[in-house]
Amino acid sequence: MTRRSFLATAAAAAAAQGPPPARSTMGLSPDCFGQARPSRSAYDYLQYAWERGAGGIQAVLTSFEPDYLKKVRERVEQLGMYLEINATLPKEDDAPFEQVLKAAREAGAHCLRSVCLGGRRYETFSTLEEWKAFVAQSHARLERAARIVAQHRFPLGLENHKDWTVEEMVPLLERYGGEYLGVCIDWGNNLALLDDPVETAERLAPFLINSHIKDMAVEEYPDGFLLAEAPLGQGFLDLKRMLAAMLKARPKTRFSLDMLTRDPLKIPCLTDKYWATFTERNGKHLARMLRTVRQNKPGKPLVQVSALDQPARLELEQANVRQSLDYARDHLGLRPGA
Repeated sequence: MTRRSFLATAAAAAAAQGPPPARSTMGLSPDCFGQARPSRSAYDYLQYAWERGAGGIQAVLTSFEPDYLKKVRERVEQLGMYLEINATLPKEDDAPFEQVLKAAREAGAHCLRSVCLGGRRYETFSTLEEWKAFVAQSHARLERAARIVAQHRFPLGLENHKDWTVEEMVPLLERYGGEYLGVCIDWGNNLALLDDPVETAERLAPFLINSHIKDMAVEEYPDGFLLAEAPLGQGFLDLKRMLAAMLKARPKTRFSLDMLTRDPLKIPCLTDKYWATFTERNGKHLARMLRTVRQNKPGKPLVQVSALDQPARLELEQANVRQSLDYARDHLGLRPGA
């Protein structure tokens, strides 16, 4: 779907039904196109997302040269989109993180997005000692990041990235968060840690900077449950309630669709290794999640994307994103303009 046809469809719907309340902007994360694999460079991805009807993007800066940053800023302004830049938290040296922050501002971005853990907690760590080492490292990195973003007065959203349970992340944000360090709420990630998605959204909302919006589908398998992204409105999440909690906390939040077209993830919550780092959790979390899975059986088996040929994967991916953008516009009031 071209940008023109997307906007024409939106205009026709508005004329026929009346416009939904314009609440906030809807954009795209680069992970929406894991099959097509377009360039994740901010300049290139702005154009790719704009052609698909998005109002903004999360992306990376592939150069810190002034001419490149100026070109990105001009493109942001020309297309009327928002820009958020992915950044790696500082380690021993603050300079690389600070360089990305300064470049993001020059490129016209309004915030950064980062994570503590690139992988998944239950896959990355096999022992409690490994987890405790990661926790200590994360505290040091967050302390550095909080100081830098406050100094430069430039916001950073830390994603709940299948690392911290909601009980663990709230104290982190209370300790290091503030006006310039908060959370990038991913709507589905904490299901993998057995957290309730509505509770996660409501407890993290006071710290909101930006957000990965998605819907989720679940299905049992012998070692636990399968977890898959679904086009908005086709999963089981209470999208309107979660959105309301976030908009109440931060009315002008920008939402980046994070619709990953991939095989369902295996959440092996019935194995010993899964529980190696969850010393403060108990059976109520497991029971609640298994009950949720059983009460929300999909109408048909979850799609194994890897079983499809490449043209079919690409077609499915584009359809998933298009359907999600349509649903966000028509049912959630999220508009494509910045």
